[in-house]
Amino acid sequence: MLTGHLALAAASLFTGAAFYINYVEQPARLQLDDRSLLAEWKPAYKRGYIMQASLAIIGFLLGIVAWRATGAPAFLVGALLIVANWPWTLLGIQSTNKALMATGLAEAGADTRALLLKWNRLHAVRTVLGGLSVAAFLVALNAS
Repeated sequence: MLTGHLALAAASLFTGAAFYINYVEQPARLQLDDRSLLAEWKPAYKRGYIMQASLAIIGFLLGIVAWRATGAPAFLVGALLIVANWPWTLLGIQSTNKALMATGLAEAGADTRALLLKWNRLHAVRTVLGGLSVAAFLVALNAS
């Protein structure tokens, strides 16, 4: 089941990146002063968004193909969990992202730091959704 393994790979890459952001990159970034913190976050967010959005779509499409090929419901569950990052980002995180992107470096201060702490908590949901997707794909592959 090549498509199932590829779906697992995409979900694993997504989850690994999300985990790295939450538990390595963001804590390191928080050691910076407010202006540098925001200056580092903005380009990192733009690049990470492109990568993670692509991986979520790829994992979803491959999961759907694997589900249709095998009928294993866990592939469908994994596909839906990984693509759930899109609505979560649009509904749960986007307003915070927009506020941070709209903040000029000269305006960065305690409020910016508080928003970035909030952003990290919101981003952790993406890590959890990715991890659950990986688990569902593993269950599906084990059952096939």
